[in-house]
Amino acid sequence: MKKRFLVILLVLFGCTEEIEKLPNRGPIVEKVAPNLNIPWSINLHDNTFYISERVGTIARIQDGTVEHEPVQFSKKLAAISEAGLLGFVLKPDFEKTGEAFAYYTYDMNGEAFNRVVTIKREEGQWQEIFIHLDGIKTGNIHHGGRLEIGPDRMLYVTVGDAGNPNNAQDSTSLNGKILRMNDDGSFEIFSMGHRNPQGLAWDKDGTLYEAEHGQSSNDEINLVKQGKNYGYPIIEGEETKEGLVSPIITSGSNETWAPSGITFHQGKLYVATLRGESVKVINVETGEIEQSITGFGRVRDVFSDGESLYFITNNTDGRGTPSGDDDVLYKLD
Repeated sequence: MKKRFLVILLVLFGCTEEIEKLPNRGPIVEKVAPNLNIPWSINLHDNTFYISERVGTIARIQDGTVEHEPVQFSKKLAAISEAGLLGFVLKPDFEKTGEAFAYYTYDMNGEAFNRVVTIKREEGQWQEIFIHLDGIKTGNIHHGGRLEIGPDRMLYVTVGDAGNPNNAQDSTSLNGKILRMNDDGSFEIFSMGHRNPQGLAWDKDGTLYEAEHGQSSNDEINLVKQGKNYGYPIIEGEETKEGLVSPIITSGSNETWAPSGITFHQGKLYVATLRGESVKVINVETGEIEQSITGFGRVRDVFSDGESLYFITNNTDGRGTPSGDDDVLYKLD
């Protein structure tokens, strides 16, 4: 903020040549809202943020004030690792209906499952009103969970391999897949051979990109096409095999990012990383990581409104080192 104020003063007094002499301290980051509770997915509507929290609440943020609005689910959220309320995306007609899609993990008879539902906001709380997809088996880890509405206005769902690598190559299992779903709950397997996919984003041309966790390393950014097999666990990282698709970008065998949410912002792909504790700025045409924005700990999701980029930390998820006001929604200019 200090540098921005100084730049404004120099412009007002006509000293524009002095701007070039200012030290480059990287992007300007503003704290929008603190004290989030294991946040997972960022949405923005009419200058108000709606962010899912794994504990089963939606953080509603308006003018920096946070309200944790409860969600009434038909099943109790699972208490296993990485589980709870995960993916969350407002429907295109949210202003009229107050409805959103949500993805959550629940327990039934000692087993854990994932489901996709519609939840509706009324009088400061949310209620599950319709189940679209149910009974997706899962394990103690690798639930996937990202929900995004594509350019075709269909819902895309990432499902993890549930900790069982063989699921990713099993065409009868929904695990280790990206699904494409209609509003009535009918769906198709869009792609397979994924480990724990957690990021989906489309570029300006409508090309789909995906981020997923590798096995300890070899995290991936994939260019996803319908009907393709992305190889896990047969190939990983830069390995190739006929009939399987290798990633366009990988962290390599000596580095772990644990990528989560991704978004395109001003032509570059921004990737939230958990173990990597950064937002990585990637040129998908060259495969180059142009910048890593660090110093905030674990980062779960990123969101662009076209002008500014926003990201949320995930230091309260049991694997981070939270500060006094974590987790936080930040704005990047």
